[in-house]
Amino acid sequence: MQTPICSIRLSELAEKFNLPFEGNGDTLIDGIGTLSEATGTQISFLSNSAYREQLKTTRAAAVIVSADDVKNCPVNALISEAPYVSYARMAGLFDPRRLTKPGLHSSASIDSTATIGRGVHIGANAVIGPGCDIADACIIGPGCVLMADCQLGIGSRLVANVTICEGVRIGQRTTIHPGAIVGSDGFGLAFDKDHWVKIPQIGSVQIGNDCEIGANTTIDRGAIGDTIIEDDVRLDNLVQIAHNVEVGAHTAMAARVGISGSTKIGKYCMFGGRSSTVGHIRIADRTTVTGNSVITKSIEQPGTTWSCTIPAQPMREWNRTLVHLRKLETLTRRVLNLEKQSGK
Repeated sequence: MQTPICSIRLSELAEKFNLPFEGNGDTLIDGIGTLSEATGTQISFLSNSAYREQLKTTRAAAVIVSADDVKNCPVNALISEAPYVSYARMAGLFDPRRLTKPGLHSSASIDSTATIGRGVHIGANAVIGPGCDIADACIIGPGCVLMADCQLGIGSRLVANVTICEGVRIGQRTTIHPGAIVGSDGFGLAFDKDHWVKIPQIGSVQIGNDCEIGANTTIDRGAIGDTIIEDDVRLDNLVQIAHNVEVGAHTAMAARVGISGSTKIGKYCMFGGRSSTVGHIRIADRTTVTGNSVITKSIEQPGTTWSCTIPAQPMREWNRTLVHLRKLETLTRRVLNLEKQSGK
């Protein structure tokens, strides 16, 4: 149950987010809930048609809906061309989590050569290494470690237990969630007859402005040159970005995506959960890769969707499918021979 942190009239909410409304503008809103569970003081939203039936019985104080759904809304309505986007912008008003105040915890270890801007929060047991440059209004949560010569741009936040390795540069207003590691060594090895020789990873990582890096995600430093994450990239939890990868602006990756070394990914791309790429390929702008897919070659045409998954089947069906797959080569040869005999 949310603890209300603010209360605002529906008419004020509509004005703040430039949305028309229908109903009682004096209705007070103090939180956000789902269509099925929202109370009489909470606002909800409808963006997926699968939940349209829930709209008819909702007890929310108001619902953010498209113009097409207003007629089916039994309560107050805020009308939006993109209800989900409007919800995303509005939700911050009702976030019950405590705001972090500026200040340096007594247990934090800050090297004398580090530069700390104004209004910075540094939490318990955080470590700021030599030569680090922390800009104004940054938040560095408990247990975070910034090794030597790291840069953190204005308003960026390391939530907790984040490790930033040597020389990493992070832009403005970027959030990195607990357990993430940025700038660890890439998987650089050379095999010498009967043993491995480690290749020093002498590059670093550059992360742009307005990015979000999920919990336990890892971004490896470059072997030569830097791994680059451009502006407004969104990485979910447990994503692996290998050395010298470049991820274009506004790209999003769901959990457990793995991008192999030196892959160049364009802008506005989307990767479903557990999808991956081989190394040293290029992915064009606005490419969509569905979940569990493996990309094994460069994608040159922008705006395409790629998928190579086989959805789960009942075991007996899958066993029959597998039998057919094993016979595919033989069947292909037969078809080719038949075509050849028929003169096709």
